[in-house]
Amino acid sequence: MIDFRQLIENESVEDVLLFFAPRTAYPAIDRLYVQYDFEVASRRVLLFTYQKLVKEGKLAKDERGHTLKGPNWQAPKFVTDKKYGIE
Repeated sequence: MIDFRQLIENESVEDVLLFFAPRTAYPAIDRLYVQYDFEVASRRVLLFTYQKLVKEGKLAKDERGHTLKGPNWQAPKFVTDKKYGIE
């Protein structure tokens, strides 16, 4: 089971979005930040980082608006290290 609290508190917003955005809807990611790191959500850091990642091609959107891995996507280090219960 993934330790969401530790993941949100210890990893960068960019890395968290690169991991979650292709498989989880943005509102669900926003709720994680509201629960575990409210400052990121309240100052719109999450939104601005998401927009930046789409612009850089690390994330992309399909015709229905769902987020996908972009052509420049790379797995964050915590994923390759299998931290926080990620398999």
